This record gives sequence, C-alpha cells and structure tokens, in this order.
Amino acid sequence: MLSEQSTATVRATLPAVGGALGTITERFYAGLFAAHPELLRDLFNRGNQAAGTQRQALAGSVAAFATHLLEHPGQRPDAMLRRIAHKHASLGVAPEQYAVVHEHLFAAIAEVLGDAVTPEVAAAWDEVYWLMANALIAVEQRLREERGGHTWRTWEVVERVAETEDVATFRLRPADGGPVREFLAGQYVSVRVALADGARQKRQYSLSGVPGPGLRQISVKRVRESGAPAGEVSNHLHAHVRVGDVLELSEPYGDLVLDAASDTPLLLASAGIGVTPMTAMLAHLADSGHRAPVTVVHGDRSPAAHALRADHQAYAGKLPDAAVHFWYEHDAPADAHSGLVDLTGVAVAPGTHAYLCGPLPFMRAVRTQLIAKGVAPADVHYEVFGPDLWLAGQD
Repeated sequence: MLSEQSTATVRATLPAVGGALGTITERFYAGLFAAHPELLRDLFNRGNQAAGTQRQALAGSVAAFATHLLEHPGQRPDAMLRRIAHKHASLGVAPEQYAVVHEHLFAAIAEVLGDAVTPEVAAAWDEVYWLMANALIAVEQRLREERGGHTWRTWEVVERVAETEDVATFRLRPADGGPVREFLAGQYVSVRVALADGARQKRQYSLSGVPGPGLRQISVKRVRESGAPAGEVSNHLHAHVRVGDVLELSEPYGDLVLDAASDTPLLLASAGIGVTPMTAMLAHLADSGHRAPVTVVHGDRSPAAHALRADHQAYAGKLPDAAVHFWYEHDAPADAHSGLVDLTGVAVAPGTHAYLCGPLPFMRAVRTQLIAKGVAPADVHYEVFGPDLWLAGQD
C-alpha cells in the first residue's frame, strides 16, 4: 500500500489538504471543464455540478481513502472503491480519463496550496491518487468484462405507466431483439439521452421490478426543482418519451444487492423514490421462496405520492412472514402510520440484515434506530441516488 515515506508526509499534510479539498475540487472541475468541455456535456451530471454535490463527493472520497490508508495500512477500502467503480463502469468511464483527472486535480492542488506543495508533498499525494485510481481501474475493468464489455444498447419503450403525478414507469425491450442478461435485485442501469442542446447526458435509475422475460423496467421521478440543469433528464423522459420511442441503456450495475441466506431476516426501508430497488428486491424474494422474516418500511408524503405502492404491497403479500409498515405525512389510511418513519414500535428480529434507500437524513435516522435495536452496523447497507455524500463526511 502507501510507502513508509509517503505515509509520514500524508499524515502530516492531511489536515491542510483535507481542509482545502472543497476549494481544490472547485478549481479542479473548473480547469477540467475548461480544457475538456465534452466531459461536462456528455459524462458528468450537469445538475450535480451546478449544485456542488459532485465536488463534495469527490473531496469526501479522496479524504476517506487517504484516511483509510493511514489508519489501516494493510487494508484497502474495498467497499468504498466497489461502490464508486460500479457507478463509473455504468457511465462508461475509461481508464485513460484518470490521467486527465490527475493532471487537473494536481494543478488545482498546487494552485490552492502554493508553496506548501513541495516535491515531497506532491509525490506523496501522487502516490495516494494512483493507488486509488489504479484500484478503481482494475475493478471497473473486471465489472465491464463480466458484462461482455461496456456498450450502450438501444431499447424500445413498450409500455409507459403513470405511477403518480411525478413518477412514470418505462418498460423496455432490446431493439435488436437479442437476449437480456439477468440482473441482481437492487441494481441500476445508466440511461443516456440526447437533449435539445446536443448534450448526451446520463442518469442512473434502479431496475424497479421484474416485468417479464426479455424486458427491463425503470421508474423515473420527475425533478421539479427550478433552474436548469436540475432534473433535465427526468423532465426529458417525462415530457418526450412515449411507447415506441427508444433509449440507450447500460448493462446493470450496483453493489446494493441482496446477499443473504434464505434463513436471514431482512428489513427493507425506503422513502420516496427510494422504493424502486426495494420493489425489485421484494419481487426476487417472492420468486425465490424466501421464508425468513421480512420487514418492509416505507415513508412518503401521502399514499398518492407513493410510487409502486400496489407492487410494494403485492410482493410483500407473497412472502410467508412479512410485516409491512408505511408512514405518510398526509392522508394516512387506517392501516398506515401518520408522520415520519419511526421504528420504535417495529419488531426487528435478531440477525437482521437491513437495506436502505432514500434521502440521506432518512437513512441516517433509520440506521441509528436499527443499531439501537441491535442490528450490527456492518449489516446495514444503503444506496444513494446521485453523488455519495455519505462518503463526504456527512455521516
């Protein structure tokens, strides 16, 4: 891992570098996009760039990786790397792009820290960067090879369903009529669309169910935030994509997948559009004959805003030992709870593995309650839509 000399230098400079990472990443992206505008147009999420969340995620991942190297010199943070690698592989990030990132990132470090970046400091952080980059390149290459190489495939929309006012489900089949690879419940695909300004933006959407042999299904929430480019892809899909239209999809990726024996109790907790991977997981559990207890938890604004609500209930109803708990802020029916998700009265079986998807405040609150109920922190798994700000020191 990190050499002895570089370890001492990184340990001494981590507070200064870590404290400046926000400014460094801001300068980095400005320089990167000035030199390579095609990356902002066709690779990076323009909404996340405008909001600054991608900068936070990058700073957090670099700091987390460096800290791990210092605190656990004999280990590699594979969980963090695997999560990033899945996202990169689904977007089609190429190995040679890491050299481009290195050039502009280290130019930003030198610009922000000035004379503090001695040759020794630069060499130590260069070692940190390439340890992380080469590990990601290797994992991403393996992921692509497992899927026959990264290619974009054209899919035809065969059905569109209005789940709620703001969520639409698109069912798709390959336009070439070829076979469809199986996916693991909880995974997502990248969708690439051509926008009016010529950009080919990509977004990742969970596979929200099992619609039938040879089909894929995604459920897309329209982001109504004002000001471009927030929600530009979701609004494009809602406004322009109908039955008979085509979309470009990647193969399925993602590491939030069910990995439990048939006798393992499970808890699937979601909020809002975080329901999408959970419905796929429930469908898988029902099809595979899962017999251990399954606790289903979901929070939403109202029953009318609860996308895939019928599927959520139906799949859970097929399980022999399932308990369903829904919370609604408004218009809660008699069989649901009013307000925000609160696990105080929810029984959690010993040895439960929990899977969470939803806004970060929701997942932090649920995780805290689960740990208080005796669930091991290592058995609480999560999925974040967009840049992983949990890694950015927000936990």
